[in-house]
Amino acid sequence: MNEERPRYSDEELEEFRQLILAKIDTATALYEELCQSLRNNEGNDTADTSPTFKILEEGANVLEREATARLAERQRQFINHLKAALVRIDNKTYGICRATGKLIPKERLRVVPHATLCVEEKNNNPHH
Repeated sequence: MNEERPRYSDEELEEFRQLILAKIDTATALYEELCQSLRNNEGNDTADTSPTFKILEEGANVLEREATARLAERQRQFINHLKAALVRIDNKTYGICRATGKLIPKERLRVVPHATLCVEEKNNNPHH
């Protein structure tokens, strides 16, 4: 009996590699934009406006900075997940469900290229 594990062909892996590289480029550009925005906001000082307005504006700036910082962190993690997916492509283990060992459908990988679980497993174990 042939015990070879299922895997995507080299051509399919190459197709996913190109998809992931494009996503990394886009995600990196957004990440750099968010970091730039955070750096620019540091020097943002409003000139002599009313004290009440200044307090409100500073509060809004803090919330905006926190939201931007969270977005930047999420982008950084997303980029790391995508890079890890490239390693799996190199190892030819890309697209194999961690839980079942079966191939994750191409449709799912096109939407979530760094997925390591098939939809069923993801839904059964939402904390993965």
